Amino acid sequence: MSGSSPGDGNPRGLYFLTDLVNTVRDGGPANAADLRAVVERHGGPPIALTDTTARELRDAAVSLIRILDLDDEDRAADAINTLLDRYPARPRLARLPGRPWSLHAQAPHDAEPAHWLLSTAALALALWLGERGYCAWGRCAAPGCHRYFIDTGRRSPQRYCTPRCGTRVRVAAHRAQRDQ
Repeated sequence: MSGSSPGDGNPRGLYFLTDLVNTVRDGGPANAADLRAVVERHGGPPIALTDTTARELRDAAVSLIRILDLDDEDRAADAINTLLDRYPARPRLARLPGRPWSLHAQAPHDAEPAHWLLSTAALALALWLGERGYCAWGRCAAPGCHRYFIDTGRRSPQRYCTPRCGTRVRVAAHRAQRDQ
């Protein structure tokens, strides 16, 4: 997916990645239309998904969840390097409509959608880890919420997928303290 330029707040296509893994996790078995909609929503290439390729894309998303669950940068780097070895990304500069030039992974022309996803994700995760120096991603810490997020903050590490989840936790803690 799309890259970023310094200061623009776009973490190299990783919003796409978290949207995809959240779609796979949230709604049970996401169907081909659900997955295609995520790709299109983030400016990805039009992909034709069959039941088989949709299943392969879901399986690929599950393998990416294992990386997003890591908070040790050495283990994350090893996992990302393994993906880069298995699904080499051919970086290319591309310009999406209305956006500046950005770095994209280009899978071989005959590659299945899962190959494209894994090569794109590996490049995006590698660039983000290299830029940040730590695993700037995670799973929401709010009780009952298991959505993944990309940490774009510069100060303290992000703990919640949205301000809404963070507020919900703070309000519950305040109420619990008040009721003691």
